Amino acid sequence: MEVTCLLLLALIPFHCRGQGVYAPAQAQIAHAGQACVVKEDNISERVYTIREGDTLMLQCLVTGHPRPQVRWTKTAGSASDKFQETSVFNETLRIERIARTQGGRYYCKAENGVGVPAIKSIRVDVQYLDEPVLTVHQTVSDVRGNFYQEKTVFLRCTVNSNPPARFIWKRGSDTLSHSQDNGVDIYEPLYTQGETKVLKLKNLRPQDYASYTCQVSVRNVCGIPDKAITFRLTNTTAPPALKLSVNETLVVNPGENVTVQCLLTGGDPLPQLQWSHGPGLLPLGALAQGGTLSIPSVQARDSGYYNCTAINNVGNPAKKTVNLLVRSMKNATFQITPDVIKESENIQLGQDLKLSCHVDAVPQEKVTYQWFKNGKPARMSKRLLVTRNDPELPAVTSSLELIDLHFSDYGTYLCMASFPGAPVPDLSVEVNISSETVPPTISVPKGRAVVTVREGAPAELQCEVRGKPRPPVLWSRVDKEAALLPSGLPLEETPDGKLRLERVSRDMSGTYRCQTARYNGFNVRPREAQVQLNVQFPPEVEPSSQDVRQALGRPVLLRCTLLRGNPQRIASAVWRFRGQLLPPPPVVPAAAAETPDHAELRLDAVTRDSSGSYECSVSNDVGSAVCLFQVSAKAYSPEFYFDTPNPTRSHKLSKNYSYVLQWTQREPDAVDPVLNYRLSVRQLNQHNAMVKAIPVRRVEKGQLLEYILTDLRVPHSYEIRLTPYTTYGAGDMASRIIHYTEHNTCHFEDEKICGYTQDVTDNFDWTRQNALTQNPKRSPNTGPPTDISGTPEGYYMFIETSRPRELGDRARLVSPLYNASAKFYCVSFFYHMYGKHIGSLNLLVRSRNKGALDMHAWSLSGNKGNVWQQAHVPISPSGPFQIIFEGVRGSGYLGDIAIDDVTLKKGECPRKQMDPNKVVVMPGSRAPRQSSLQLWGPMAIFLLALQR
Repeated sequence: MEVTCLLLLALIPFHCRGQGVYAPAQAQIAHAGQACVVKEDNISERVYTIREGDTLMLQCLVTGHPRPQVRWTKTAGSASDKFQETSVFNETLRIERIARTQGGRYYCKAENGVGVPAIKSIRVDVQYLDEPVLTVHQTVSDVRGNFYQEKTVFLRCTVNSNPPARFIWKRGSDTLSHSQDNGVDIYEPLYTQGETKVLKLKNLRPQDYASYTCQVSVRNVCGIPDKAITFRLTNTTAPPALKLSVNETLVVNPGENVTVQCLLTGGDPLPQLQWSHGPGLLPLGALAQGGTLSIPSVQARDSGYYNCTAINNVGNPAKKTVNLLVRSMKNATFQITPDVIKESENIQLGQDLKLSCHVDAVPQEKVTYQWFKNGKPARMSKRLLVTRNDPELPAVTSSLELIDLHFSDYGTYLCMASFPGAPVPDLSVEVNISSETVPPTISVPKGRAVVTVREGAPAELQCEVRGKPRPPVLWSRVDKEAALLPSGLPLEETPDGKLRLERVSRDMSGTYRCQTARYNGFNVRPREAQVQLNVQFPPEVEPSSQDVRQALGRPVLLRCTLLRGNPQRIASAVWRFRGQLLPPPPVVPAAAAETPDHAELRLDAVTRDSSGSYECSVSNDVGSAVCLFQVSAKAYSPEFYFDTPNPTRSHKLSKNYSYVLQWTQREPDAVDPVLNYRLSVRQLNQHNAMVKAIPVRRVEKGQLLEYILTDLRVPHSYEIRLTPYTTYGAGDMASRIIHYTEHNTCHFEDEKICGYTQDVTDNFDWTRQNALTQNPKRSPNTGPPTDISGTPEGYYMFIETSRPRELGDRARLVSPLYNASAKFYCVSFFYHMYGKHIGSLNLLVRSRNKGALDMHAWSLSGNKGNVWQQAHVPISPSGPFQIIFEGVRGSGYLGDIAIDDVTLKKGECPRKQMDPNKVVVMPGSRAPRQSSLQLWGPMAIFLLALQR
């Protein structure tokens, strides 16, 4: 009884448990090509070095079912954890002409909705070497009480590189070092380790006047060549010196032509001169030629600092700066300040009063002000004072103070600002002082405290200012989270008190503050008011689109939910089916205080007639939004299984290949059972397709279905379309492209021999040949007559052991570099070892994760007969790897060894060896295999009968 139960449990298929073949995503990053590195022990799957300007290609190798979706992200750099989106949502990340700033850690995230996402990372290290920069610095010091002077020269060589550069100093063609010359010192200054090297020439001697070369090298990493820079040191070598043809501050009138000369007064080698403008570029039309800068018809916007810099890499650059000031005036304003001592905000007789006037000018300090009363110059007296630069007001402001205000002081005052003797128009501002001059008040017009407007329309916010004079109105936002106005400014001035907004959006909703300005009016505490902006916008609903599947005869409830809107309510909801209006569904009574936030439609049973497109239009009186529902009983699409081990099967004897197609059915229980599948196979670039019906029994969730496609032509690709059928009819179709690839099997039919290369460190090479290209005088009784297919056209690789080969000579054939994307691999190949002098055939694995280390994986020696035989060799590389076929010459010339049909497969090797002398015929088309239940059912009955 116990034995029977154990047998029954052992016969339960794997995919009938839990979720079947559904599996969480797994990922691994592989890179195209071999990393260029400084040291072999730096080769690692998690660190990839690449030369700046080359193409970076990273592939995220994924497994899992359903097929995981891949998204690439990266950190901002090696020293930052901030993520930057790369906007790459496929399995391959490709960056053309990679820059050093694009180095960092790259992450591939694979997720398929099963379990947690898989995240893998790789650090990309971009290698580069810039041109070096050589600068010279000199010092002179007194020695022994002014009896003589000692001159020391420092040659500083700086370069940007990755990895850190190695420096070599040369005098002429001779390499310099500490040990060879006591007058030379070479060192790295502090804080610039690996980027700067200084050559110090102590107590300069006649032989030190020579040409010096700084050569920088990254030891040819990534093929980056060395770079060098040379400087000739003479007894006239000197840093640059400059002088200007004008004063450092140059004041000009608008419209004048400005010319500034920067003159060299020293420097060897001859310095290079350059003009710059801060901030920004040189003005449009400006011409900088050598040391001369010309600006035609200069304008106020051209004011600023102009820098002349001289560089010859000796000492520090020489720099002279001209502050160009173009005379201009703008923004004339005034202020009325009542008696400050008495803290008054009104104009009162017997109290003091101050009128202030200011303009924004360049140069500010050269502005002169003149005051007029009733059109005549104001006369100074004990009660009428004119002051300048009031500390309580902006710089260079003119103030007219009226002490103990009398009735006779009422009148119109005018302040005029000017540049004496300059062709700049005067600016003036006028203010009237009378009993009617009162401070401002501000209010919101009736009915304008709340402004409601629809999104996209213009809006006008208004505040009314009363008083004489009426100052400008300043607008700002009260909301802390939205401190800026729609214009992008924190504060906006309006002369009429109206803030005009174009095409308002919902984020403009909120409270706005209007307040009086303290200029062009009374200099008193600002008056303020508030206006509420209410932006109405159409509703937003979910789902915007939903695919609803249900078996025939079952009920369905459709719900359209209001997410947001202004107003936040459903005013009406209209349902349509296939564009036709439906009668309103029954209204469900709700609490009086509740506002419905959704609309529902119930279908009592899904039928062919009730299947189709349903539309719910929800309105909130401002606009409407639509929920779309596609209701049907058709089956979901199949989910192709991409993790089939070695799905392509081919043989040299035939020009055809077969492909193992596997899939699961998405949510099979959501609708009626799948009865069969319609399979369409079409060769790419062809119009005709082969169509076949594949019957199935009850399909379970996660159950792996399989069908073998046969008679596919090598090397063509095919489009596969698979459609499930239920009692409802056709379901959703899934399609994919299958390719014939030989990346895991090499038949040596091409001259490129699948990327294999001859090892340059061995004694001789492997030879590619077939029966037609064999040497007719080759040695008999050794070597194969044909390749494994038995056809004279088929190629294979072999070693020729005739002269001049000697005992122990080795020939090595090295595979391309493979990225280890699985824990176990199986290397399968056919070998032919016939002859009485046969030596050895070895298979080695060269692991590249901890240096180039070759490990023996398999070996065979001696005569094995005139037959092709197959070997399966398991390997488990821990990182990127290569496989090597090593043929060793035996004691004589009758020792030719051949190999053919090399296959590299993921997973473990087959337990049972295949007969190498029999042609394996690929199985033909058949119904898909579902589960082993069809096999173990009869077996279980048989075992139960046995038990009885």
